[in-house]
Amino acid sequence: MDFNLTSFAVTIIAFLGLLWMLNRYAFGPLFIMMEKRREYVQNEIQAAEKSRLDSAQYLEDQKIALDTARKEAYGIVDQAKQTGIRQADEIIGAARTEANRVKDDAIKEIDNEKNKALVDLRKQVSSMSVMIASKIIEKQVDETAQEGLVDKYLKEVGEQS
Repeated sequence: MDFNLTSFAVTIIAFLGLLWMLNRYAFGPLFIMMEKRREYVQNEIQAAEKSRLDSAQYLEDQKIALDTARKEAYGIVDQAKQTGIRQADEIIGAARTEANRVKDDAIKEIDNEKNKALVDLRKQVSSMSVMIASKIIEKQVDETAQEGLVDKYLKEVGEQS
């Protein structure tokens, strides 16, 4: 094997020429395209990460809003219960007051009717007493006849009552 300097020089020049052409027309555009692809992938990763962070923040905000809504709902339910209890107590109190008023009115009415009945009874007794006295005076009878007459009139009074 001989070493041929001319052949070696031509091979080196051809290799350098090929390397320059590959670099200019193949590797240059390929590296540029690969760099653009790398930047695109990097931008997509950053966008995805930003979207993930935004989604996580939105999810957290929604959880807070849901908790707030639940607390408000529980508050509204508690307030409605308290209002219902208060209204029930007011209704019961009003009913008791009305019942006491009706009872007091009934007691007063019963007392008035009782007093009227007593007044009527006294009038009847006094008028019968006067009637008995006048009958006794008219007859001017003896003591045994007078007792029989009083008993008779008392029986009549008992039947009229």
